[in-house]
Amino acid sequence: MYKLFYYPRNASWAPHLVLTEMGLDFELVLVDRKANEQKSSEYLLLNPSGRIPTLSDANTVVFESAAICLYLCEKHPELGLIPDAGTAERAKFYQWLFYLNSTMQPELMVYFYPQKHTTGEETQKIVMAQEARVTEMFSLIDQELSGKEFLVGSNITVCDYFLFMLSHWASGFSKPPLSFPYLGSYLRNLAKRAAVASVCKKEGTSLDMYK
Repeated sequence: MYKLFYYPRNASWAPHLVLTEMGLDFELVLVDRKANEQKSSEYLLLNPSGRIPTLSDANTVVFESAAICLYLCEKHPELGLIPDAGTAERAKFYQWLFYLNSTMQPELMVYFYPQKHTTGEETQKIVMAQEARVTEMFSLIDQELSGKEFLVGSNITVCDYFLFMLSHWASGFSKPPLSFPYLGSYLRNLAKRAAVASVCKKEGTSLDMYK
């Protein structure tokens, strides 16, 4: 059985959603960030980066949220959360997953943790600059979603759950993702999915903003 080491609404959120959407058997193991358990010697034996999430699958251990999701997709291609290999949709899948994971998420981390980059009066300037930068990224995705139900192809993929996670993180922006016409509608539809409702209930996350 899979074990997902997680913390609510952390980067483990996307793998938690994917495991649930796939209908796989898995165990959730809470890693309490408030108690800094991700830096404990026991956890570091699993994940030497000291970050969340980590997936354990018998003798295989994988960390990094996107890597976990791709691992699950490759083990269970029949469940359809990744397009077929060699197709144009597969290329678009990689494009958007890497954009979300390698471009948008790091910019959001600077927004949430500006103190790692500067101190004093410069901190607020960084926060404002990052919010503007990430809002531009959401605007790009909003345009991409025009006339579409999902980010890639006609079926839900890992990209959709990654985007849902990052969009929720940015809900406190002055122009939040829900305020965009296409992105907002898309997020409200995703919030109605059984997997999202189940995961949010387990993680204690309200979906009221999506109603």
